[in-house]
Amino acid sequence: MKRMVYWFFPLLLSACDGGLWNNPYPAADEGKSILYSAFTERPKHLDPAQAYSENEYDFLAQIYVPPLQYHYLKRPYQLIPLAAAQMPEVRYLDRNRHQLPGNAPVKNIAFSVYEIHIKPGMRYQPHPAFARGAFDKRGHGEPEYGHLTPDDLRGIHALSDFPHTGTRAVTAADYAYQIKRLANPQLHQPIFGVMSEYIVGLKDYAAMLQQAVKKDPAAFLDLNSYPLPGVEVVDETTYRITIHGKYPQFAYWLAMPFFAPMPQEAERFYAQAGMRERNLTLDWWPVGSGPYYLSENNPNQRMVLSRNPYYDSETYPVEGEPGDAQGGLLADAGMPLPLIDKVVFSLEKETIPYWNKFLQGYYDASGISSDSFDQAVQVNVGGEAAVTDAMQAQGISLSTSVATSTMYTGFNWLDPVVGGGCASSTSAPPPQPSPDGRGGERSDSSCDPERARKLRQAIAIAVDFEEFVSIFANGRGIPAQSPIPPGIFGYRDGEAGINRYVYDWVDGAPKRKSIAAAQRLLAEAGYPNGLDAQTRQPLVINLDTTQAGVGDKSRLDWLRKQFDKINVQLVVRSTDYNRFQDKIRKGDTQMFYWGWNADYPDPENFLFLLSGAQAKVGKDGENASNYSNPEFDGLFAQMKNMENSPARQDIVDRMLEILRRDSPWLWGFHPKNYVLRHGWLRNVKANVMANNKLKYWRVDAGQRDVLRREWNHPAYWPLWLGAGASLLFCVWMWRVLRRREEAK
Repeated sequence: MKRMVYWFFPLLLSACDGGLWNNPYPAADEGKSILYSAFTERPKHLDPAQAYSENEYDFLAQIYVPPLQYHYLKRPYQLIPLAAAQMPEVRYLDRNRHQLPGNAPVKNIAFSVYEIHIKPGMRYQPHPAFARGAFDKRGHGEPEYGHLTPDDLRGIHALSDFPHTGTRAVTAADYAYQIKRLANPQLHQPIFGVMSEYIVGLKDYAAMLQQAVKKDPAAFLDLNSYPLPGVEVVDETTYRITIHGKYPQFAYWLAMPFFAPMPQEAERFYAQAGMRERNLTLDWWPVGSGPYYLSENNPNQRMVLSRNPYYDSETYPVEGEPGDAQGGLLADAGMPLPLIDKVVFSLEKETIPYWNKFLQGYYDASGISSDSFDQAVQVNVGGEAAVTDAMQAQGISLSTSVATSTMYTGFNWLDPVVGGGCASSTSAPPPQPSPDGRGGERSDSSCDPERARKLRQAIAIAVDFEEFVSIFANGRGIPAQSPIPPGIFGYRDGEAGINRYVYDWVDGAPKRKSIAAAQRLLAEAGYPNGLDAQTRQPLVINLDTTQAGVGDKSRLDWLRKQFDKINVQLVVRSTDYNRFQDKIRKGDTQMFYWGWNADYPDPENFLFLLSGAQAKVGKDGENASNYSNPEFDGLFAQMKNMENSPARQDIVDRMLEILRRDSPWLWGFHPKNYVLRHGWLRNVKANVMANNKLKYWRVDAGQRDVLRREWNHPAYWPLWLGAGASLLFCVWMWRVLRRREEAK
C-alpha cells in the first residue's frame, strides 16, 4: 500500500506542474522565432536543376537566390531584382550581331542579350564543401573534404556529422555553371526542352555532354571544361545570357530556382564515392545562398530550415498596394530579412491531425480540407467568405486568392465527332453568337467542323461549373470564361470578359444560358434530343481520366448527369496515369480532364496550350486538345513576344473570342486558395507567384506561447477525482486487510 501511494502521488503532482502535456515541440523552443508548418509528401528533388513541383519549391525558394523575384506586396505581379543589382539590361542584335534599337521590329531581332550584374558580397550557407584545409602563403587552401575515403565517411549520415564548414562569396560564374547544368544528361531535365529552343548553343551543348558521358560514365563531368556559347562570364559579378530572337517572358524564368547559382565544389563534394549511398546529394542536401538552409532532413518525420547567418542582402519592402499600410503589412518596412529564425515542417499524412494541431496553436497556418470547411468558413449572402465566429474568437483570419491555374476538360480536335475530324477550323472571323446561344451557319464540308463546334458549345452550356465549384470545392473557385485566370495580363473582368457563347449578362453578373439553348445547338449539330439524325442511335461520348478513387466517383456521377440534361451519354474510361499519358500523346481520346499551373504570369503561358505548333500528336507539345486554327495561331505569333500594351490586349481579346466560339475546352474553373492563420503570424499576404514568402513573415512567439497555454490548459478535476477514488479504495482495502488480520 505504501508503494502504491509513493508511486501515485508524485506522478499526480508532476502532472499538475502547469506544462502542456500535448505539446509536440521541446519546451526549450518556447519564446523563439520559429514558424511551425507541415508537409504531406517528401519532396522528390531538391536540386534546382531538377525540381519543378510545388512541394519542392516550398523549400527551394527559401534556399536558392535567382536573379529576380516577384514583389511580395504589389499587384499585378511585378518582377524586381533579387540577386541582381538591378533589372537585367537587354540588347537586341541582328543576324550579323549588330546592335538594334530597343523598338526594332521582332522579325529583325535574331538575338537578345541579357546582361546581369549580381550584388557583390553575397555568401553561401555554411557547408562542408566550402571547408578548407591548411592555407598556403598566398591564402589558398585545398578543400578539407575533397578526397574522402571510406574510413572518412564512417559514421557520416548527414551534413551535420562533418565537424567543419565554410562559406564563400557568390560569383557570376556560379550562375553560369547552373545554366550549364540544365543540359547535364546525368540529371532529370524538366525545362531543357524549352530552354534549348532559346539559349544559344544549349542543344548542341547537351549533345557534347552526352558524348563526354558515353566516353567515361564514371568520371566527374566538369561542365567548366565545355564552353556554352550562349552564356558568358564577364567578371566576378557580371554574366550574359544570349537567346534566340525576342522572348520577353525569359525574364520570368530568371525568377525561378533553375537560374540560381550553383558552386561547382558542391557538385564535386557530392560526387565522391560513398556519398549517394548515404543520401548525401544535392537532391537531399541543397547548397544555396538564400535566407535559409536545410539543416535537418528526415522526410519520415520533419524537415527544418535554419537562418543562413551570411544572408544580409535584402530588406522588407517599403511600399505596397493601397491598404497594405493600414493592414499592418508595412510595419516591418526596411527591416533585414528574414524575420523568422527557423522553420519547422512536420510530416502530416492525414488532414484531421493537421487541422486539430492548428486549432491547438501548434501550426501557425493551415489550409482547409472539405471536412473542416463548414467549421472554419461561412459565406455571406454576397458570396464573400469569412471565418466563422468560433475561428474569429481564436483570432484566426482568412486569406484568399485566385490561383494562376485553370482546370479544364479538353476535346480532341482530331476526333470525328467532337473535333470534326479536321486539322483546323475555318479562319474566317468568328460570328457573334445570337442571344439564344446559336453559333454561326452550319458548314457543308465533308469533315463538318461547324457540326462539331455546335456540339461542343451545347456541352459547354450544359456542364454547370458554378454547381461543380459549389458542391466539390466548397465554393473555392470561379468558373472560367477563358484559359486566362484573374491577375494575368489579358484577363478582363465583368461584362467585357464573359464567354457569350455560354453566358448572358443579367443584372450585373454572368448567367449561364438555358438548357433549351443547349438543346437547340445540339439539334443544329445533327443530334436532336441526343440522337444521331441519320442513324437514330444515341450520341455517346467518352471521357478519359485517371480519377478512379472513392472520392472521384461522385464527381464523375455528377458529370454524367450534366450530359444527361441534353440526353447525351457519357462513358468514363478510367486508367492509370501512364496509360492516360500514352493515350493523350497518340490522340486516342474524345474528352479528357486536365489542368495547368502558370510558370509565369503572362497570357502566353496559357494561350500556348492551344497553339497548333504545340499539338501533342505529331509535335509532342503541350496542346493536348490538338486544337488548330490558323487565325488563332497567327495572332499568337504576334502576341507572344509583345510587351504588355493596349495593342497586346486587343490581340488577346481577339484570340479569346476565337477560342470561345471554337470551344476546344470546357473552360472549367480557376481554383481559389484559402489559408487560415493565427493572429500571432504577421505580414501574410496571398501571393500565388512568389514561393519565397516565408522570409517576409514574422511570428510573435510570446503571444503564441500565452494562447497555446490557454487553449491547451489541462483539466485537472478528472485527476483529482481519480486520486480521491484511489485514496478511498486504499482506505477500504486497508480496513479489509486489517479486519482479516484481527480475525486470525
